Amino acid sequence: MYALLGGFCLFLFSAPAFAENRSTAATESRTKPREYAISSSSPAQVTFIELGSIKCIPCRKMQPVMEAVQARYGAQLKIIFYDVWKTENHPYAKQYAIRIIPTQVFLDSSGKEFFRHSGFFPEASINQLLEKQGLKPLTSN
Repeated sequence: MYALLGGFCLFLFSAPAFAENRSTAATESRTKPREYAISSSSPAQVTFIELGSIKCIPCRKMQPVMEAVQARYGAQLKIIFYDVWKTENHPYAKQYAIRIIPTQVFLDSSGKEFFRHSGFFPEASINQLLEKQGLKPLTSN
């Protein structure tokens, strides 16, 4: 089932973007890259980059996961979402060699990739990964 959804998302990613003329304020705000990071004077220990699309079902299911993870780790973590179906975000898809969406890329504080995952990534698994990198939960979930 997930392979079918992933294949569908991959097919749509490789197809030309359709319905780009839907430029309402609500659509525009949902399609811009979101940064969930909390501002602080010190850089985040980990950057979590989600490359997906708001039109992809597994990608949309990742949105609440990213929000929960950001709330759990605060300024220790910077989360960035790129809608790679948007023309302005195509360079990020190329930069990270995205073949399927959603894809999560984790960078250390020096910007070096230390982990990558494709498909839906459960919150518990992300928490384990981040805690192995030394992040401490601010809240207990």
